[in-house]
Amino acid sequence: MNDNVKIFCGTASGYLAKNIALECGISLGEANVQRFSDGELQTSIEETVRGKDVFIVQSTFPPADNLMELLLMVDAAKRASAKRIIAVMPYFGYARHDRKDKPRVAIGAKLVANLLTAAGVDRVITMDLHADQIQGFFEVPVDHLFASTIFLPYLESLDSDNLIIATPDTGGTKRANAYAKFLSVDLAICYKQRKVANQVESMTVIGDVKGKDVVLIDDMCDTAGTLTKAADMMMEQGAKSVRAVCTHAILSGPAYERIAESQLTELIVTNSIPLKEGKPQDKIKVLGTAPLFSNVMRALTNNESISSQFLIS
Repeated sequence: MNDNVKIFCGTASGYLAKNIALECGISLGEANVQRFSDGELQTSIEETVRGKDVFIVQSTFPPADNLMELLLMVDAAKRASAKRIIAVMPYFGYARHDRKDKPRVAIGAKLVANLLTAAGVDRVITMDLHADQIQGFFEVPVDHLFASTIFLPYLESLDSDNLIIATPDTGGTKRANAYAKFLSVDLAICYKQRKVANQVESMTVIGDVKGKDVVLIDDMCDTAGTLTKAADMMMEQGAKSVRAVCTHAILSGPAYERIAESQLTELIVTNSIPLKEGKPQDKIKVLGTAPLFSNVMRALTNNESISSQFLIS
């Protein structure tokens, strides 16, 4: 990285931004986020960014203040005459709102894209969007990274002769199939039906998992209901062991307790969202994303290709 690059962060992703800056070989820029007594946010950038490439690292998981922080920091950089503003969003919030699946609902992902564009971003870097088509919601370039670059070497290190990739629902079949092809193993699919959001009514397994080391692949884990139910079903079908790979550890509600009490051997996640303190984490393994993001940021700064950062497509 050269002197024309600055990296800043919001309060939600400071832990990750520090590691990214360290990987890039530069210091994290000084920014200030304050709150008025009523909770209103005020952001300021405490050093000059005139004519510089500004990277702002912030995942937009709940609460919505994290998104607002990012928008305000983008606006601050724009008004400070930054040459180019890149939003680095390891986790893109509201990505599950990607279409109208029933009448009179909002498309939150498109709204967030509009807000970021209006605030002044010139580019977005994100990882494992819930739906690939969200890239098309933006009028600026989007670099959509895959956490498979991080997960696949770990899965290869397991050195299992009986590995099988599985998906906890049909929506993740494409992603799981890419993993299975890369590892040259079979694929199993869980078919689930829901009554309401975050509540699984029924589930069946398609594929033979007997005697296999199963790895469930998903982009996010929210309440862990689907994941733990799928793990239980795999074991009932004769699986030797069940692991789960989820990029974004949302882990809301009873998720931590469900994982701890489940038949999962381990849950492998990235640090796109920080784990909650005081919760059971014995089965959760966190893999760092700083090298991946820093490599992409360095390539963008030097106008180089980022294709080498993708193991699968």
